[in-house]
Amino acid sequence: MRAAFDALGHWTASAKWERLSVSAADDADADDDDVHPPGHRRLRAVFISDLHLGTPGCQAEGLLDFLKCHPSDHLYLVGDIVDGWQLRRRWFWPQAHNDVVQKLLRRARKGCRVVFVPGNHDEFARAFAGHSFGGIEVAEDAVHTTADGRTLWVTHGDYFDGVIQCAKWLAYLGDNLYEFTLKLNRYLNTLRARMGLPYWSLSAYLKGKVKKALNYVTDFEEAVAAEARRRGHDGVVCGHIHRAEMREIAGTLYCNDGDWVESRTALVEHMDGRLELVWWPGPSTRPAASRLTTAVSA
Repeated sequence: MRAAFDALGHWTASAKWERLSVSAADDADADDDDVHPPGHRRLRAVFISDLHLGTPGCQAEGLLDFLKCHPSDHLYLVGDIVDGWQLRRRWFWPQAHNDVVQKLLRRARKGCRVVFVPGNHDEFARAFAGHSFGGIEVAEDAVHTTADGRTLWVTHGDYFDGVIQCAKWLAYLGDNLYEFTLKLNRYLNTLRARMGLPYWSLSAYLKGKVKKALNYVTDFEEAVAAEARRRGHDGVVCGHIHRAEMREIAGTLYCNDGDWVESRTALVEHMDGRLELVWWPGPSTRPAASRLTTAVSA
């Protein structure tokens, strides 16, 4: 398991790796975390999940652009950062995915507190909960206190997925079907781009049309919020279902930060404690000052 962790994540804290990663990251983006573009203030916290590094669907370039424009005091990696399921089937690790790892390590070196809460696709990392690799803390879950005093339970959310817990073979099958849908989605959006049409998510469309999928999402959201309430927290931040959302459920704030495969979304906390769910179109879609699109705030 240790070998899998080292191979998949580049998270080791050995002296050799530290020298290499410092050099590579500093050469690649020496000023990224020191100067950020006008119109993007420093944030208190950023929550991202479901990057699925190691798959063709990971939108690494857009994520790098987002991180460059949004320095923060805290950065929570809320699971499925590395897709161990897909990497076991087929190795896929382009330079952009290395750049993301280097960016995260650089954030930690620059004083940002980076917390990695593993999910089901990178569950191998759960064996290292309580340890720190390259300055990145690994934890089963976490509690974040906002500037205005609210406590948020941070968990990936797969423990509340009945398919993952009771029929893992079905989860693997569903993952393969989802990868096929994403591949088809990439071809469709290549054609749409040539026609001057905006990005469109096929899988999100299918989820919205299937009643059982909608019921699954609702049940998941209510279960996660109920557990956060049982633990005495004001809210919860999770990922897993690739559906960005922020709403109150029976007096508990439910926040899902979405994903970086389809929606390119993140949850951010401003210095005053205000939370926003945001969508990031990418490095070349819009002028830099207008890329941040607020979906909802609380």
